[in-house]
Amino acid sequence: MGATYEDDFAHYCFLNDILPELNAFIEKQTEQVFNRLEAALQTVGMEFSDVIRTWFHLDNIFDWYDQFNEVRHRFFKERGIYDALVPASTGIGGANPAGVSIVGNLYAIKPKTDEMRIRAVPSPLQCPALEYGSSFSRAVEVDTPTYRKLFISGTASIAPEGHTVHLDDIDQQIELTLDVVLAIMESCGMEWNDVTGAIAYVRDKEDLPAFDRYCERTNLSAESVVVIQNDVCREDLLFELELAAAKAKH
Repeated sequence: MGATYEDDFAHYCFLNDILPELNAFIEKQTEQVFNRLEAALQTVGMEFSDVIRTWFHLDNIFDWYDQFNEVRHRFFKERGIYDALVPASTGIGGANPAGVSIVGNLYAIKPKTDEMRIRAVPSPLQCPALEYGSSFSRAVEVDTPTYRKLFISGTASIAPEGHTVHLDDIDQQIELTLDVVLAIMESCGMEWNDVTGAIAYVRDKEDLPAFDRYCERTNLSAESVVVIQNDVCREDLLFELELAAAKAKH
């Protein structure tokens, strides 16, 4: 399923719930999803190099996230994505009604004018995810003459060197995650009030209230955040946050 639209600056495309064949092996399912995403983009005159944001839901993610990363890396290398824009992304656990191992979603932008600029945004507090084998940008900024949008990838309690920190401590993992997210926003001249939508993924059901506790303690508004239970990409990660933000130019 997908949708396209355009404005004065660009053509846009959303693709949602792209599925593989049910009976294929896991790696083959992943290849099929990437190929089907690409094929759908091509029907509207776009290529995967136009993609700025992806979301992948992986059933039993702990069992095969490394394999997913290998397939994604191979696809990106073959398509020259590393020489263009590596999209922001979320890779999260989750089953689906179709019973397949992976579901893919994306957002692509094809500028009409040089006045629209799209760039990857590094994290001031974390290393590039590429350094530990995950092919996504920490964030992507879309800059137009009238507004800027920021898409921050799924972000978690990961040290600058790439390892998980604050093991078994949901409150500390949330605090570090928000420090990282807010630092990315600040580097782009944005603040929490600019958030237009966010999803907080919590691994364990009993920890679902933890994000609200953090917001109460720090006077941070949670009204734009949906909190849901999902496995995160590492078994020792208890929390992950993704968001989008926007700021008008005056």
